[in-house]
Amino acid sequence: MSLSPLVAILRPYLFYSHPNILNKDVLPTLLLVDDDPLIRDSLNLVLSDDFDIVLAEDREQAIRLVRDLPAPPQLALVDLGLPPTPHRPQEGFRLITELLAHSPQIKIITLSGQSEESNARHARTLGAFEFVAKPCKPDDIRAQLHAALAAQESEKRSAALSQSQLGIVGESPVIQTLREQIKLYASTPYPVLIQGESGSGKELVALALQNLSRNPNAPFIAINCAAIAPNLLESTLFGHAKGAFTGATTAQIGFFEKAENGTLFLDEIGELPQELQAKLLRVLENGEYQRVGETATRKSNARIIAATNLVLAQAVRSGNFRADLFHRMSVFTINVPPLNTMGNDKVLLLEHFRDFYSKQMQRKPFALDDAAHSAWSSYTFPGNTRELRNIVIRLVTKYAGAKVSPSQLEAEFEQQFAEASTTSNDSPSDLKRILQQGGFNLDDMLMGYTQKYIDTAMELAQGNVSEAAKLLGIARTTLYSRMEALQKHRANQ
Repeated sequence: MSLSPLVAILRPYLFYSHPNILNKDVLPTLLLVDDDPLIRDSLNLVLSDDFDIVLAEDREQAIRLVRDLPAPPQLALVDLGLPPTPHRPQEGFRLITELLAHSPQIKIITLSGQSEESNARHARTLGAFEFVAKPCKPDDIRAQLHAALAAQESEKRSAALSQSQLGIVGESPVIQTLREQIKLYASTPYPVLIQGESGSGKELVALALQNLSRNPNAPFIAINCAAIAPNLLESTLFGHAKGAFTGATTAQIGFFEKAENGTLFLDEIGELPQELQAKLLRVLENGEYQRVGETATRKSNARIIAATNLVLAQAVRSGNFRADLFHRMSVFTINVPPLNTMGNDKVLLLEHFRDFYSKQMQRKPFALDDAAHSAWSSYTFPGNTRELRNIVIRLVTKYAGAKVSPSQLEAEFEQQFAEASTTSNDSPSDLKRILQQGGFNLDDMLMGYTQKYIDTAMELAQGNVSEAAKLLGIARTTLYSRMEALQKHRANQ
């Protein structure tokens, strides 16, 4: 993939309009994930003047490091081919999803020697800012990272400008219903459960509820329940006393105290461990909680807004989520519509983001020709609004002031997944012939089918293990066991 259009267009804007880039005392944090130590060390060397770099060699280490950072990194440079399957992109895809779950604002650029266009498209659909094929020039990577920072800063300014507004674009019936629900529920003190697909804008809805509340200037504290290690989540929510556990050298307040009389937004609430669900229920019922290591009872007046991309009613039926907590938390429920149900709003969002980023980047807006406009309207946007926004950023960058053709537009789209075959056409005589030929291994065949179905489910679920397990009709723990079995099987081959 050629980087020259993006680099050439953005280079003047990038290097002269962002004080954080020029201020060496406040370098943006870059998470660099690659299993090749030579690539890690080389990129660390050439990029360290521009970025405060955190190095990781696999997905699990990357997530641990991000959780330990005082603030999420602004940028991530991720190799798709990571252990334990460096020849496949699934670990990289999963890391993209987990990083965005931890911090939706992070800008991710993917690196890969597996330069298939389908990998590039799927990485973008999951929320990656751009895909770079190896080998590539360090200067081009640096310019790409600054381009991502430029887009990130633009989004921050956009959010700041719309804090006093509802901030939700669209005129379709489902969006009008969404706005009415927000206005209806915003002034109440009761919990709200927001449900919707990844990338659909659940945090934007939570912010709108806060902005229209009786106390819009009160704190808005957000936490992602899936992004913090379970053993640290209780302390993060409720705080801890000095000496409560190893490393607790001082007392620390939790997010419930930080939220004070404002809003505590619990994202990915479906991933909250069972032992914490009972403690959250107590807070919802009477506002009472205890810091870890303390016996004194404290009170919280924070309003709870929770969000999930799961259907919590199904999680209740499967025993993964407490029924009493679900009913207490879902006094009001808002279902954020997926983008493919919003009709012409896809065009309104295109115009909204195009005008905004064209102005911020000081570029002439692009236009879609008639055929490209039709392709845009018919595309399903599996990554929802997050995917749409990233596509617009790339179009503004590459085709400023130009007419975009269908082929240019569709190069940014995710390819449709091929349907997995569920039947075998082998006749009994074919099976006899295969077995008589020798060299047949039933485990290899069954593992091959298992791998194909798991890979397809993970792609459809955009890396969400719980969603993939539902598609496969098995429990999440069973899916983890199958994935571990596949890994051991490959290692023994």
